[in-house]
Amino acid sequence: MMNLAVLVQLPLGLSGAGVFGHEVIQMVLHAGLVVKFVLLLLVSFSVVSWAIIFAKLRLMKKAKEETEEFLEIFWESSDMKEIYKASEDLTYSPVARLFRAGYAEFIKLRKIEAGASKNAAPAALADTKALALSSRVIMDNLERSLRRAGVDQLNRLERALSFLATTGNTAPFIGLFGTVWGIMESFRGIGLRGSASLAVVAPGISEALIATAAGLATAIPAVVAFNYFTQQVEALRAEMEIFTSDFLSLMERRLFRGQVASK
Repeated sequence: MMNLAVLVQLPLGLSGAGVFGHEVIQMVLHAGLVVKFVLLLLVSFSVVSWAIIFAKLRLMKKAKEETEEFLEIFWESSDMKEIYKASEDLTYSPVARLFRAGYAEFIKLRKIEAGASKNAAPAALADTKALALSSRVIMDNLERSLRRAGVDQLNRLERALSFLATTGNTAPFIGLFGTVWGIMESFRGIGLRGSASLAVVAPGISEALIATAAGLATAIPAVVAFNYFTQQVEALRAEMEIFTSDFLSLMERRLFRGQVASK
């Protein structure tokens, strides 16, 4: 008997949920023009927010995976040319992009240094250091190049996150505006009819409260996603800062070994 009662009540519950959903749609359709505009605006915010969320999920996942792959290649290989060639396929990793920018700058500076040393006159060999770039100048330029590349990568990772923050901050207030306006219209209708019964007040207030619910439904995913992506960006920022320090130390040791070998 108990099982039979459960089987009978289950369809009733489902039909109740269907009726409630139908009623919500009817309330939206019968809402005022301002409330409809607010709901349309919130739906637009929600669609754009979810598009950003899915795009950022893919970007952060690929960036994390490719960064781990690049760091493994970087520390296992001692040939910078091979590392550079392997990093060209890792287009999502900010650390790999950082390495390519730094290594390209390093090669450019070494070519300038080699050209200055080659063009020095024999009588001026003692002043070759004045013509060639010193190791300190190379390191300073390399550090600036890495810093600039790091800023570019952070801007790329943080792109569109401000929209999520704006949505999370403003959507509840937009929904509240629609609710207040709808309640104002309801009370205006009460005044015109001269009746304040629950049957008169409830439909208008229910229609108005949909705007607040829509605002919260739009804001909550945006806030959660913004906090999550901010943490992911901070983790990648830390990886870039650590790599920048390690890469500069490695290049400085290579320059020092080259100077010692040339003496």
